[in-house]
Amino acid sequence: MSAWRGPVWAAVDRTPVFDLLVVGGGATGLGVALDAALRGFSVALFESHDFAGGTSSRATKLLHGGVRYLAQGNVALVREALAERTAVMAIAPHLAQPLPFVMPSRHWWETPFYGIGLKLYDLLAGRAGLGATEFLDRARTLAALPGVNPDGLRGGVRYWDGQFDDARLAIALARSAEAAGARVLNHAQVTAIAPDGEGHCVTVRDRLHGAEHTVRARCVVNATGVWVDALREAAGTPSHMVSPSQGVHVVVDRAFLGGEHALLVPKTQDGRVLFAVPWLGKLILGTTDTPRQDLAREPEPFADELAFILDEASRVLSRPVRREDIRSVWVGLRPLVAPPSDGGGATKGLSREHTVLVDPNGLVTVTGGKWTTYRAMAEDVLDRCFEAGRLPARPGGQSARHRLVGAPPSASVPIHAAPGWHLYGAEAERVRALPGADRHLGMGLCVAMVRFAARHEYALTVEDVLARRWRALFLDAAEAARMAPEVAQVMREEGVAEPRLDDFLALAQRYAAPGV
Repeated sequence: MSAWRGPVWAAVDRTPVFDLLVVGGGATGLGVALDAALRGFSVALFESHDFAGGTSSRATKLLHGGVRYLAQGNVALVREALAERTAVMAIAPHLAQPLPFVMPSRHWWETPFYGIGLKLYDLLAGRAGLGATEFLDRARTLAALPGVNPDGLRGGVRYWDGQFDDARLAIALARSAEAAGARVLNHAQVTAIAPDGEGHCVTVRDRLHGAEHTVRARCVVNATGVWVDALREAAGTPSHMVSPSQGVHVVVDRAFLGGEHALLVPKTQDGRVLFAVPWLGKLILGTTDTPRQDLAREPEPFADELAFILDEASRVLSRPVRREDIRSVWVGLRPLVAPPSDGGGATKGLSREHTVLVDPNGLVTVTGGKWTTYRAMAEDVLDRCFEAGRLPARPGGQSARHRLVGAPPSASVPIHAAPGWHLYGAEAERVRALPGADRHLGMGLCVAMVRFAARHEYALTVEDVLARRWRALFLDAAEAARMAPEVAQVMREEGVAEPRLDDFLALAQRYAAPGV
């Protein structure tokens, strides 16, 4: 067992009753844990796999105000997201930053049509805006997007939004919650939940070592994303809150687009949206929005989803994107809030807004929403806990100003640059001081970084390191597989008896060659 894990379990076992127990260590659950801890509540959080191991590590990496939602007329959601985007960039500037986007125009009406909408986006942002929308002629559009297909190009519109490293932001949230007094554990699965006096009694199994623990809490929050229905049913409430939507992302070399701008096609030939986003030295292509009813932990792309991304990218870029160009493919399940009577159909019509429910048995469930608004969602959850009498009301607002662990005063290296020391922010020198800072494993990762992940960032498996503490699996799955044996060896040196190397190698094969 890693040195940090035993003391955390011991502290959990010593606590007779927690004020709040959060189930789920994605963006929403971690946000709730941090906010509650900052208000002085005693908090425990359990994540069945790894922090951000589900949807929260598989975003399109956009910290956005919701341009698409503006087209739907959802002004309130856009306003909230724009304000929250600013807050996240302020509390973690090394992990969340502005990014310019360009919409290329191939018809005379596209530049004024989309430009006017984006000027409204600027107006809604107000002081939270990141830069003014600009109308670009053909030459400036080609300069911003060197790899765009020039055929028929008339010009474009440049606007600003946000970009972030989702998984590393989640780890920063977990560490910040712990620093505020919360007990946070990954690879800790809630297997049973039952009412217990004025609260709940929960059974938690350590998935790595098999031990079971009984934990009591006055209030339990179900923040398990697409899996919220399962926990509600375990607590005795038949449930169908979520209709999952699958989003597929394809990673290729940065050279396919070039430059430092992202590309957005708001309407492809079949009406969907296509992004091409520079991120950590690579280029992300996506995303799809496809209904999916099974809740696989590692869903695979459907053949038509992969074909859509490759075909549309080849149409908009000057260089065709072929299957052999793929460095990695990942799939995320979005927890879209289901209508009262779900008849199936397209998920793009379902709500992206979050929902908070308090069941008669007292279980509080939150689902829906998006990464950008995780902090506002946490405040809403705690407000419902207060209204339902599950917790005594205490003032909040601290999380909007509470800088996360590792946050520097400002950041000089953009998120779209290749991964390196800058991702540690103010902790970079602390990491450099560990043994192995000069022993490089690949993709910017060194032995000292692996040691830091095992000692201070809750990493317990090779996947934890190469998928989320360092984004190698999401950037180049074959290269991640090459690095994996050395990572496993360092983890063993750090006291991790079984870092699950074989499991990671099998996973990397699926990311490198999806559907094969």
